[in-house]
Amino acid sequence: MPPATLAALAKLGADLAVARLRRRESLASWASRLGVSIPTLMRMEAGETGVGVGIYATALWLIGRDGALADLAAPEHDRGALDLDVQQAVDLGKARAFSSARTSQRRKENRAKKESPDE
Repeated sequence: MPPATLAALAKLGADLAVARLRRRESLASWASRLGVSIPTLMRMEAGETGVGVGIYATALWLIGRDGALADLAAPEHDRGALDLDVQQAVDLGKARAFSSARTSQRRKENRAKKESPDE
């Protein structure tokens, strides 16, 4: 896993731990509300990668931040796919321009043949 992703998970886990502590919730009560064991909660708060995304999502729901999940992979935020879309549009434009230029050249050649005297 990329280091930046590991760091983001660690920060998410730490932020969720802070949210729990600010609510003065014990590990036992928070784990119960999440439907997980205390060791799993501790792993989540440590940002471990093996913790299921559903557990992170439920923790976000408990603190009222689950709405942010809908935008995480929204197509309009997918920079890589947007770049590909732009490149495909550019390539299509070039192909159409080339085809149009070829068609125009053929028309000119056909007109020139029609206008030249037959031998």
